[in-house]
Amino acid sequence: MTNQNFSQRNKSFRKLFLKSNITFSNNPINRLIGVQPENDKKILLKKLKDKISSISECKLKNNSNNIVFNDGNINSPIMLIGEAPGQKEDELSKPFVGEAGSLLNKMLSAINLNRKDLYITNVVNYRPPLNRKPDSNEIRRYSEFLLEHVDIIKPKIIILLGSTAMEAFFGSNLKISKERGIWKEMLIKDKTFLTMVTFHPAYLLRQNDQKKYSWIDLKNIRNKIDELKIDI
Repeated sequence: MTNQNFSQRNKSFRKLFLKSNITFSNNPINRLIGVQPENDKKILLKKLKDKISSISECKLKNNSNNIVFNDGNINSPIMLIGEAPGQKEDELSKPFVGEAGSLLNKMLSAINLNRKDLYITNVVNYRPPLNRKPDSNEIRRYSEFLLEHVDIIKPKIIILLGSTAMEAFFGSNLKISKERGIWKEMLIKDKTFLTMVTFHPAYLLRQNDQKKYSWIDLKNIRNKIDELKIDI
C-alpha cells in the first residue's frame, strides 16, 4: 500500500472512528524475542487457564458464570490487554464483545489491523459484580497470572487498554491522561516488552470527545509496527 493510499484510508477511517457511538524508558527498543512452537504455547496456556480456574476465595470468580481467558492468534506479535469481562463477555467467555468490542474492531480496522490476527486478554479473568472496576487488591492478585500470560505469548508490542491494565503493569500512582500514547519498556522475567497505554473502548463510548486522543495513539501504534517491520 502506498503512503498516499494509506493516508487517504486513514482520513476515511478517522471520520468513521470519531463519529462512532457505539523504572520506565520512553526510547524505542530493538530486540529479538524467541518464538515458541505453537504446541508448546497451547500447553502452557492451558496450564495457566487451569491455574486461574482453580483459584479459591475469589469474589470475582464466585460472581461469574465463566472464565474469560483469551481470544485471537496465540502467535501474534501484538497483545492487547483490557480490564475485566462485562456481562456479555461473561456469557460468551470471550473478551471484548458487545459495544466495546465493536468499537475496538473499528479502532483496529482504522490502522489496518484485524482482531483475529492479534492476541487479546484482560487483567482480570472473571466479571466483577455490577461490571465495576477491579480494585487494587484484585488487580495485584491477577497480575501474577497476567505476567505469566505475557511471558508465554512473548509479543513484540503490548497495548494496555485502560487504567486497570496500566495499573497492573506500572502501579496505581499514574494518570492515564498523562501516560497514554507514550512507549515504555517493561521487564518481565528478564525479557523487555514494548508497551503503550491508551484509552479503553468502553471509556470512549462514554467520553466521545476523547476519541481524538485515541486516534493519535492508534496512528502511533501503526507507525511503530511499520518502524519495527512487524509482519501482522
